Amino acid sequence: MSKGKERTIFLADCESFYASVEKADHPGFKDKPVAVAGDPALRSGIILAACPIAKQYGVSTAERLGEALKKCPELVVMRPRMQHYIDISLMITKIYEEFTDLVEVFSIDEQFLDITASLPLFGDPLTIAEAIQRKVLRQTGVRVRIGISSNKILAKIATDIWAKKNPSGVYTLHQSKLAETLWEQPVNKMFGVGSRMTAHFAKLGMYTVGDVAQTPLPQLKNKFRARFGKQSDIHAEVMWRTANGLDDSPVTPTTFDTAPKSIGHMMTLPRDYEESSEVNTILLELTEEVCRDCRRKGYMASIVTVSCMCSPFDAPTGFSRQMKMPDPTNHTRTVFEAVKQLFYKFWDTMPVRRAGVMLSQFVEDHTYQLTLFEDQIKERALEKVTDSIKDRYGNAAIVRASSMTTAGQAQTRALKIGGHYK
Repeated sequence: MSKGKERTIFLADCESFYASVEKADHPGFKDKPVAVAGDPALRSGIILAACPIAKQYGVSTAERLGEALKKCPELVVMRPRMQHYIDISLMITKIYEEFTDLVEVFSIDEQFLDITASLPLFGDPLTIAEAIQRKVLRQTGVRVRIGISSNKILAKIATDIWAKKNPSGVYTLHQSKLAETLWEQPVNKMFGVGSRMTAHFAKLGMYTVGDVAQTPLPQLKNKFRARFGKQSDIHAEVMWRTANGLDDSPVTPTTFDTAPKSIGHMMTLPRDYEESSEVNTILLELTEEVCRDCRRKGYMASIVTVSCMCSPFDAPTGFSRQMKMPDPTNHTRTVFEAVKQLFYKFWDTMPVRRAGVMLSQFVEDHTYQLTLFEDQIKERALEKVTDSIKDRYGNAAIVRASSMTTAGQAQTRALKIGGHYK
């Protein structure tokens, strides 16, 4: 692609993704209101996705299941199947890759596509968008909405404001027509602006996207400094560039392939943990998960961070502290000793309701420091074997004895992805 040539970018969004997958898998629910929620058996949890029919009753994402059932007593509630949704998402990505090799995953149900070089092969942008919609619907049962523009931010805005409400599910937002399209929208429609930022803009006398876009950048920075402090110049520029539809970032298929800055796991406990023996069980499980992730990705860490939140939730106490370990490592027992040292140094003995372990400052694990008092070669080999067993048979195939106690959560967590059942 020659320099300066205008790009053609899609943001493809799967409509009510989890609910759409469930309706595709259960044809009998085609004309019924369907929602995916935390725990239908207990009639509790949060709505993760609601199909268009359910939304007509007022059911919305992120509301409590009990409230949704009051609005729509006939709501069909499905338990989430996260691994299945991931598999379908990967299938949809493969379909996109039939049209362009420049596909960037933005979330489980959203991907950016740069189809600039595909136009001579497949036709104009609208033709390609419609072909993608047909193929995804035919192969997965999921309807895709597509925003089209010359860069990623405008494609995202085109999807969120117009394509999601357009009967065709496709909308093209032209950079040259922002004044009569985007700028007329209320400022809360702008990407990255929530209720709190909307209130701040109102205090600054800005009510539409155009109000932000047409404020000279130096003046907007001054307004932000007066309201948010001296360190707000970058925030002001991001808002100004978004309002003006300016975004030079490429569609990058390898976005998630770069080395991570940190690897961590957090666990909200089913009850208060007051005894150190119970707390140790959780800290060990978290340490094992984090170290296994590091080994899988080929990294050793120098920094360990431990976080904790204690009851009660309405007036919690807690901490987040880090320390540098003597040598980079991904060895579970070595990291666990550091985790315990940090935790018990700062724990105020209040009942623990949430705990987390995170590793950072990575080096590749090709070489490691040998010590006089540990057979690291033997221990690394043992961890490699246990990792391979879990990879093949699941995380619960082999667990420590402490995880079999009432405090252990390893077996329950093995059934979930991101806190939801696979």
